[in-house]
Amino acid sequence: MSRPYKQIRALYDDETITVYQAYNTAIAAAAIAQQKLNASPRFRTTRMTWIKPSWAWMLYRAGYSYKDSGQERILALKMRHADFVAILQKGAAVGEESGSLPEVRIQWDPERDVRLGKLEFRSIQIGIPAGLSERWVEDMIVEIEDVTDRARELKKMLDEMPDVSDEELVEMGLVPVERPFELPEELQRGLRMVKVGTESQGS
Repeated sequence: MSRPYKQIRALYDDETITVYQAYNTAIAAAAIAQQKLNASPRFRTTRMTWIKPSWAWMLYRAGYSYKDSGQERILALKMRHADFVAILQKGAAVGEESGSLPEVRIQWDPERDVRLGKLEFRSIQIGIPAGLSERWVEDMIVEIEDVTDRARELKKMLDEMPDVSDEELVEMGLVPVERPFELPEELQRGLRMVKVGTESQGS
């Protein structure tokens, strides 16, 4: 394939899917303690929040949590499948003739491996706007876990054992097993994962 294609790869089970975001310690500590992302007054529902289903892309964005103080705690946020899909539907491309913009921002970036190297396909970032943020926080997040230590242990392992395999990292619990999260083809087209009139990519 001549250019990267788009996938949503994630850790998920029959009911929930995990997405990631990094915050400062004040926001993260309160969120973990109360299982509410807005438990700290420093969390702003008046600004866009970007979430990522890809563990490796989160590691890249936050530098394994060492990039800066605003991203020193990485949180895993579990959402119900239906809510995750509903968010994506709000970000699906609208007809050009309407002139309107989607409520949710969708961005496709080169996927990374856990060593932060680029892969051949693109990974999704989802921008939840202020108008939806409060509902997302209050109703759509069902569990919050601090995975900062996992990210830092992974970085340490990669530094100390550069030849360690991905399979070994999975066995150590440092890398989740992410699988393609399948979406209806109409939604894939709306997210520009496939072109109108084509088969699903990867088929």
